Amino acid sequence: MGWKISFCPNTNLRTMFQVRPSQIELECRHTIRSHGRKLAGDHKHDWLILLLLVVIEIILNVINPFYRFVGEGMMEDLKYPMKENTVPVWAVPLYAVLLPMTVFFLYYLRRNDVYDLHHSVLGLLFSVLITGVLTDAIKDAVGRPRPDFFWRCFPDGRDEYDRWGNVVCHGKPGDIKEGHKSFPSGHTSWSFAGLGFLALYMSAKIKCFDRRGHVAKLCIVFLPILAACLVGVSRVDDYWHHWQDVFAGGILGLVVATFCYLQFFPPPYQNEGWGPYAYFRAVEDLRSNSLPPDAMTMLGTNQQRVATSVVGSNLDSAFDAMETGRK
Repeated sequence: MGWKISFCPNTNLRTMFQVRPSQIELECRHTIRSHGRKLAGDHKHDWLILLLLVVIEIILNVINPFYRFVGEGMMEDLKYPMKENTVPVWAVPLYAVLLPMTVFFLYYLRRNDVYDLHHSVLGLLFSVLITGVLTDAIKDAVGRPRPDFFWRCFPDGRDEYDRWGNVVCHGKPGDIKEGHKSFPSGHTSWSFAGLGFLALYMSAKIKCFDRRGHVAKLCIVFLPILAACLVGVSRVDDYWHHWQDVFAGGILGLVVATFCYLQFFPPPYQNEGWGPYAYFRAVEDLRSNSLPPDAMTMLGTNQQRVATSVVGSNLDSAFDAMETGRK
């Protein structure tokens, strides 16, 4: 059973324990100016790891992928026409990274909680970068040809094979290299990593799982997921990916986003899912340092009495139900 405790104190609590207002107000005001530098310093190793992930991502894009054997009999499924991207590569960071960050910052302006802002940005960056590294590492290792590989390899339409039956490409080196990076879809994995993280964040902030049955909240949460799905569909429509590439990329991005979100935030369905773990720790530390020992003892005694009362009432209800069933 979870106990819901208000972290923004009211007047009665302030009067009861006679704590100065300035100390109480700090519980709900963790701004960039007051706590930003210390918070970034506490997570300096996390930011260094992010830089390392960026370097690894660049290396994975520079090296050549595995050039898988492609025989003449396999070309039947690889002769789709070459098309431009419906969703350009440069647009992916805009909607998968900058858009969620904008939402995070708008929430910070409303609540002034630097813990929420810092951990949401950090979690989002970890989500997209870990997803990017995993996606490109798998791309380079698998080397699956794209649906338009034939025209990348033979732009003039004249196919050529060696004595083992493997293709002898005479197209542009960049097109051939990119043609061996079909599995999984990078657009899709990045989209689900960024927008999936945003969907989890929004579901917690609007208390989507408060058991009150407001389906409209689900519609808001599903909007980022729908956008990510449409990006995946566009990759198949543009003949840059097979449907299996898109499916695997979506699962990969969503799983990584979930793990990264839960690293900093409680699950959205919990009572305290609206805030990061660090915020609640900071509030508890402030309370333990601000309240006198006798007040802390009194608060603990009251909570224990409430717990005992609730448990006792639940047991009484259970016994009543059992007696009714017997009769």
